[in-house]
Amino acid sequence: MRLCFLVEERYREDGMPTAVIRRLRAWGHCVDVLRPGVSLIRVSEDIRAGSHDAWVLKTVPHGPGLTLLEAAAAVGLTTVNDARAVRGVRDKALAAAVGRSRGLPVPVTYAVARPESLGEIPASDFPLVVKPADGSAGRAVRLVASPDLLPPLCDELAGEGLLIAQPYVPNSGTDLKVYCVGGEMFATQRCSPLHPELSVTEQQVPLSAEVAALAAETGSVYGLDLYGVDVLLGPEGPVVVDVNDFPSFRQVPDATARVARAILALAHEGSAGPPQAVLPTPPGGTFGPEPAASQVAAVGDLR
Repeated sequence: MRLCFLVEERYREDGMPTAVIRRLRAWGHCVDVLRPGVSLIRVSEDIRAGSHDAWVLKTVPHGPGLTLLEAAAAVGLTTVNDARAVRGVRDKALAAAVGRSRGLPVPVTYAVARPESLGEIPASDFPLVVKPADGSAGRAVRLVASPDLLPPLCDELAGEGLLIAQPYVPNSGTDLKVYCVGGEMFATQRCSPLHPELSVTEQQVPLSAEVAALAAETGSVYGLDLYGVDVLLGPEGPVVVDVNDFPSFRQVPDATARVARAILALAHEGSAGPPQAVLPTPPGGTFGPEPAASQVAAVGDLR
């Protein structure tokens, strides 16, 4: 298969997707890499029907890669994830509105273009969690205990663009991240960015049937195939606080091979027309044998 990865400079050396790209190449697949943040891209020539079996996006939320992915989808190319789904979760205000309207347990969400407007939120909704609508990796996330603490926050968040605010969900201080790849789910725990005073070992943990069902429903609501769901175990049950397309898949066993196989299966489904069953992966089969270390392409060959 021929695939095209859109990779932001921030992820140039990351295991996701660099290791996945090397694995796919070692299996004999052709992988082109475009770096939308620094490369000159001939959009009229590089993005055309039939150029690749699938395009895969791994860029920062506000980067130019999403526009290129949408262009690929517009000319009929398969994208991983679906370009409309990616847009739907990268805007956290949009994601909150869609999620609540479809019955997901998403907190009440306010959106403001100016930090000063946060002062209009009822005092009864405090403490508040405030973050950029296009944020990622815990950037500029703030826990505001009361309305009188908003003024200094306004200066800190100036220039962050659209902000969202949600009532704080009481929890243990441990975030639960559910990764969904190739029809499988894996749960990991880590310390919440709102509780840096706590010490939590990041590790894989058992996944309850209730949280697994919620993660599956979340993927269905947003139309995602490769994704992660941030879940808090609140006093009234699990709550969805964030959804990420193509996350890091940290702590997922053999994540590189699992993600690579999932991408190939999704590319095959897209090129074959209507959705089909996920392809099997027997040794030496469709995806090829595991490569020896000497067969893995060097990272330096990425453009």
